[in-house]
Amino acid sequence: MSSIWMCRFFLLLAILDTSFVATLSSNATDSYWLLRIKSEFIDPLGALSNWSPTTHICSWHGLTCSVDQKHVIGLNLSGSGISGSISVEFSHLISLQTLDLSSNSLNGSIPSELVQLQNLRILQLYSNYLSGNIPAEIGNLKKLQVLRIGDNMLTGEIPPSVANLSHLTVLGLGYCNLNGSIPIDIGKLKNLISLDLQVNSLSGPIPEEIQGCNELQNFAASNNMLQGDMPSSIGSLKSLEILNLANNTLSGSIPKALSHLSNLTYLNLLGNKLSGKIPSELNSLAQLQKLDLSKNNLSGSMPLLNNKLQSLETLVLSDNSFTGSIPSNFCFRGSKLQQLFLARNKLSGKFPLELLNCSSIQQLDLSDNSFEGELPSSLDKLQNLTDLVLNNNSFIGTLPPQIGNISSLESLFLFGNFFTGKIPVEIGRLHRLNTIYLYDNQMSGLIPRELTNCTSLREVDFFGNQFSGPIPETIGKLKDLVVLHLRQNDLSGPIPPSMGYCKSLQILALADNRLSGSIPSTFSYLSQLTKITLYNNSFEGPLPHSLTSLKNLKIINFSHNKFSGSFFPLTGSNSLTLLDLTNNSFSGPIPSTLANSRNLTRLRLAYNYLTGSIPSEFGNLTELNFLDLSFNNLTGDLLPLLSKSQKVEHILLSNNRLTGQIPSWFGRLKELGELDLSFNNFHGKVPAELGNCSNLLKLSLHHNNLSGEIPQEIGNLTSLNVFNLQRNNISGLIPSTIQQCKKLYELRLSENFLTGTIPAELGGLAELQVILDLSKNLLSGEIPSSLGNLMKLERLNLSFNQLQGKVPPSLGKLTSLHMLNLSNNHLEGQVPSTFSGFPRSSFLKNDHLCGTPLVSCSKSTAQGKMQLSNTQVVAIIVAIVFTSTVICLVMLYIMLRIWCNWRKVSISNGDGGVGQKKEEGRWVCSDHKTRKGEYWNMNSFGMIPSPDKQNSEPTTCFFNLKMEGMENTNI
Repeated sequence: MSSIWMCRFFLLLAILDTSFVATLSSNATDSYWLLRIKSEFIDPLGALSNWSPTTHICSWHGLTCSVDQKHVIGLNLSGSGISGSISVEFSHLISLQTLDLSSNSLNGSIPSELVQLQNLRILQLYSNYLSGNIPAEIGNLKKLQVLRIGDNMLTGEIPPSVANLSHLTVLGLGYCNLNGSIPIDIGKLKNLISLDLQVNSLSGPIPEEIQGCNELQNFAASNNMLQGDMPSSIGSLKSLEILNLANNTLSGSIPKALSHLSNLTYLNLLGNKLSGKIPSELNSLAQLQKLDLSKNNLSGSMPLLNNKLQSLETLVLSDNSFTGSIPSNFCFRGSKLQQLFLARNKLSGKFPLELLNCSSIQQLDLSDNSFEGELPSSLDKLQNLTDLVLNNNSFIGTLPPQIGNISSLESLFLFGNFFTGKIPVEIGRLHRLNTIYLYDNQMSGLIPRELTNCTSLREVDFFGNQFSGPIPETIGKLKDLVVLHLRQNDLSGPIPPSMGYCKSLQILALADNRLSGSIPSTFSYLSQLTKITLYNNSFEGPLPHSLTSLKNLKIINFSHNKFSGSFFPLTGSNSLTLLDLTNNSFSGPIPSTLANSRNLTRLRLAYNYLTGSIPSEFGNLTELNFLDLSFNNLTGDLLPLLSKSQKVEHILLSNNRLTGQIPSWFGRLKELGELDLSFNNFHGKVPAELGNCSNLLKLSLHHNNLSGEIPQEIGNLTSLNVFNLQRNNISGLIPSTIQQCKKLYELRLSENFLTGTIPAELGGLAELQVILDLSKNLLSGEIPSSLGNLMKLERLNLSFNQLQGKVPPSLGKLTSLHMLNLSNNHLEGQVPSTFSGFPRSSFLKNDHLCGTPLVSCSKSTAQGKMQLSNTQVVAIIVAIVFTSTVICLVMLYIMLRIWCNWRKVSISNGDGGVGQKKEEGRWVCSDHKTRKGEYWNMNSFGMIPSPDKQNSEPTTCFFNLKMEGMENTNI
């Protein structure tokens, strides 16, 4: 019994041993390594779900086994949705000939251990997220025929060792971030058929040695930074079919040797710096189907002839400097030409009739040249034409009615010409037409009703013509219409209600016309509408409430119309970015629901009759850039309305009835460029925090009730252009810090209570141009001569202050000045001669100013010497009157005495006889003694008593009184 148990024990050991050996053998198989590779992949789609030890390896998804099914020779997991990194365990699959992990989400680097796969013939890792350098060891895969590792995030240079892959036929390194140059030894790849290097950052020249790749059929190196001339050696690549060197910086001329590429079907050299003429030898490329030489510096005439390039389907020569016109023998009747793009050159002449022979043409672009004349009536020969692009030329005349015969036409771009006349009604035959752009012409007449028969129309743009009359009533037939642009014409009448049935409409521009009436209620059907502009028309009436259903509106501009009532119906869209209702008759409060449009950037409601306060919900408009609520009847204070709107640049609230103090939170609006709070009832101080708004260009606080001083922090506004504090109650000094506002060109501080002197620092504001207005304040002292540095200043007003002293001669240098007012001050001295052209009113009511246009300074000086104060003048007048009175009384007294003396003499003569009379006559002369010691002193107009001088000898006769007449009378 024990022996039986012993036998069983050894049998079990044998079985376990066999199992162990088998397990060891299994670990060495490909399945072991593949399971380890699987463990490192992330497989959300379950592409590797059947990779299991329980199933045969050759049935696993993506695997290809050898004929004897002993080895895995192929692994293809392309597009399996796997992610993770490429495991180094791949190096153990030494029988692999094909490894394709392309179009997944693999990351990490390409492991250098793959070099151990010496049987590998195809390695495809493209379209992943692989990074790092291309391992230099990859050049040791001697049997490799296909290497496609592009469309990754690989960096660094192309390793020169790639040139060791002598069996390589396909090298795909495009769409990475590779730099450096194309390896010179690339020419060693004699079997190379396809070389894809496009969309990298490769630089340097294309090596001449590339001619060694004599089997090359596809060479694509577009969108790099390759430079230098195109090597003529490319002409040796006889098998070349595709040559794409677009969007580099290649220079020089196009090599004539390219004409040797007899198998070439695709040649793309666009976006380089090639110059000179197109070699006429290229006409020998009989197999060429697509030729693109656009966006270079090529010049001269067009030597290419379609009758030689018989396979040519696409010719693109746009964006060069070609001159002349299209050669007369360009086309032939059997032409295969389908696309001809000659835009943005210097071609001229009339519409090239030669093109009418190319009946195969589908797309014709002659835009942005200098073509002129009328369109040929035989244009309908181009029966296959789908796109006619003739914009920005000098074509004239009317559109030929025959254009309606080109039934294949889909796009018609004729804008930017000089077309006149009407749209031909025949255009209604173009049932495939989806785009018609006629803007910027001189067309007129009605928009034909027949246009609405083009039911495939998606875009219509007639901007900037002279179309008149109504919008066709049948416009609603254009069910697919997306864009309708009729702005800046002479259209009139109402909007047809049928327009509401253009349910695909996204952009509607009817601005700058003479349209009238109200908005049709059918507009509520335009659920796709994103932009509507109706400004500068005569629309009126209230808005239909149904507009609230337009939830996709982003831009609304109804400004300059006659709309009335509430604009609440326009606040239904939370997508609004711009709302402009300026200059209408909207009334009532601002709807708070407007604040639901969190992306609103521009809000303009000026010149309406809006009332109430600004909704506090506006604090949610964090994207707001422009706010204009001016010229309404808004009340209340600002509260913390826009304190969160950090992107706001313009706040215009002028001409309302807003109250309260100017809030300090304005100082937190770092992007603020314009603040206008003028013509309101704000009181309190100008907040110093405004000095934090370093981008502020315009600050208008005029016509309020602000008080206190101008804050010193105003000098922090170094970008300020306009500062207006006019008509407030501001007091104190003008801060000298204002000199730091070097970009000021308008400064108005008038009609306040500013005191002190005018800061000399104002003379440093060299950009001050529009005005410096300090009038109607309490400023004193002299005018600083530094103001003469304001050479750009056009208006200066210092009137109605208490300024003293002379007008600084330096002000005479202000040659740009055309308005000056220094009146109503205490200025004196001479007005600078350069001010002679200003009116007298500029200088009136000063104390002692003189010079043109006032009185001359010489007269002023003479008058000044005699000029007395009012008190002195009164005293002098009183003295003159008193003196005159005294003199009159004295004269009266003297005359009275003379008369009395005369009477006495007469009486005496009557008593004493004639002898005595003669004797009396002698006393008058000075050779006799005076009578009773008295003399007549004619100098004093009176009698002066004199002492008796018995022995005096009179020598002068003071009064030669002739008494002879008297004596005769008494005879």
